[in-house]
Amino acid sequence: MSETRKDDMANEQAAKTEPLDTAAAEIDMSEFGAEPPMDELHAVRAERDDFRDRFMRALADAENARKRSERDRREAEQYGSSKLARDLLPVYDNLRRALDAATDQHRADASPIIEGVELTLRELLSVMTKHNVTPIVPEIGDQFDPQTHQAMFEAPVQGTKAGQIIQVMTEGFLLHDRLLRPAQVGVSSTPA
Repeated sequence: MSETRKDDMANEQAAKTEPLDTAAAEIDMSEFGAEPPMDELHAVRAERDDFRDRFMRALADAENARKRSERDRREAEQYGSSKLARDLLPVYDNLRRALDAATDQHRADASPIIEGVELTLRELLSVMTKHNVTPIVPEIGDQFDPQTHQAMFEAPVQGTKAGQIIQVMTEGFLLHDRLLRPAQVGVSSTPA
């Protein structure tokens, strides 16, 4: 090894073993304001707490917005077709009325047409059921349910109790669990 290299190594070793001059290493904290005033400390802590509170509120708002958008997406997926389904209900009603109006004579004379209307009605009902549109079909004698039925009239009818269905005008429909249209019925008003 060269002589200069040996001297450098010796100087490095000496620097490692020499104690530090603590007086020179001490920093005078008084010139930096080592102890901040208590008012300033309280103000900084209050500001920190305010920022923490704002952050937690923003986090909660973001989570609520995520949940709300998920719920809105689900509802749009399930109930987005409600307008189309409502628009198809008169088509169903008209096909049903056409079949109800057909007499035995009509059925004999125009059986292919009647059969075509029946098939069309069945296909329409199949498509509606596939998209979770289910009919509400009350029967005569059933109890009136204001959640799914709409009373079109009341009449006293012998042999019935008040609140029983005496006539069905149109069927009602549900989309999933939401009412699209109530079933239109006549209700008995015979006193008990």
